Parts: sequence; structure tokens; C-alpha cells
Amino acid sequence: MKETHITQLTEHISKIPEGYSEVVYKTRKYSVSKTIFNNGKSLKVYAEELGGTDFISFNYYGTITKNPLKPCEMPEHKVLDFLKNYKTIP
Repeated sequence: MKETHITQLTEHISKIPEGYSEVVYKTRKYSVSKTIFNNGKSLKVYAEELGGTDFISFNYYGTITKNPLKPCEMPEHKVLDFLKNYKTIP
């Protein structure tokens, strides 16, 4: 993963609030939980479609320089699409 791509990825992830929130992704509403570990060096995000079966799950490790994104049981492109396209619900 290129450094500029990692910077953009970090920006998208940082916009997700810690704890529970709700977002819209592909016209569907998702519950999102973001948990931070290791003094902010790693985190886990789990998003679940409300009233549906879709989910997004990944870990992010700020100390790994090559590819800090680790999707959980899904292709990386699905996680990246979610991060680029979700909209927070105020």
C-alpha cells in the first residue's frame, strides 16, 4: 500500500467516531462500533447493516508501514469501498 493511500485511509478511518455510531452506506443504514487499542496504535471497526445481513469488519494497525489494514473474512476492496463511501448520520 502506498504512503499516500495509507494517509487517505487513515483520514477515512479517523472520521468514524470511537464507540457506537450510525452511517449510511449504499442507501442502507449501518450500526458501527469502533474500538481503539494499544494507546491508539490499533483499532477494530465492525459495521452491521440494520435490518439486513451485510457487515464490514476490519482491524487497522498504525505501527505496520506496508499494509496496516487487515479485513476480517472479506476482501480488502469491500472495506475500502465502505471507507470511501459511507456517510455519517448526525
